[in-house]
Amino acid sequence: MAEEGTTFLQNWIVSKFILPFLLIFFIVFAILEKTKIFGEGKKQLNALTAFVVGLIFVGAVYPKLVVENMILFLTVAIVIVFVILLLWGFVFGDLKEGFKLKKWMEWGLGILIGIAVVIAVIWATGLNVQVKEFLSSQSHIWTNITFVVVIAVALALILLAKEKKS
Repeated sequence: MAEEGTTFLQNWIVSKFILPFLLIFFIVFAILEKTKIFGEGKKQLNALTAFVVGLIFVGAVYPKLVVENMILFLTVAIVIVFVILLLWGFVFGDLKEGFKLKKWMEWGLGILIGIAVVIAVIWATGLNVQVKEFLSSQSHIWTNITFVVVIAVALALILLAKEKKS
């Protein structure tokens, strides 16, 4: 009996067997076709070999779990990179006419975007509570962070002053 509010893609047969089988089948088939291990025009042999490898794969528990976790990581990473590139394009995009940002403004906004994406990922994963508890219990971390920021700002000002002189 199916649970209420679930789709057929959430069924355990689809998520634990059909999708992993199809993933491995298509990857192995593509590799066999590209490398031509069995020779030219051997699609049936490549398909049969990929089919057997896919069936063996879904029969093994641990490799299937590893691949599932890697695919989940890959999809999350792709979304994060997409968001970064989308926001980066808004700041560093090339405008033909209109308002142009100065270089320091572009880099400042770029750094803010980076910080915002890190905070968004921490919030989306639910780690914000643990990070908040960790940072509130570690007062010496704030002292170190402040010290590093002050040194970084001082170095940046010194380098900018030298750059203007030359």
